[in-house]
Amino acid sequence: MSTQQLAEYILKNLKKGYTVDSLKFSLISQGYTKITVENAIEIANRKLAKEIPQIKERPEIIYKVVAEPAELSEESNKPISNKKGFFSKLFS
Repeated sequence: MSTQQLAEYILKNLKKGYTVDSLKFSLISQGYTKITVENAIEIANRKLAKEIPQIKERPEIIYKVVAEPAELSEESNKPISNKKGFFSKLFS
């Protein structure tokens, strides 16, 4: 089997759900050289990269700073600043 045929075999099995590592181990244990298998994987990866659609438009990221309104007291319409801390609530 040539490197190109191995690449097609790898592509077919990747689409079935096999991992690259499992295919690599399987092919090496069947007698293919490590270099031949790695070259076939590289060819398969290049073919997969060509099949992936290119993103033509970049997403726009918008940052907004949202401030929470301060709590107002009913009497003076001023912000309430005398909040009790955790331990003062616990021990009072």
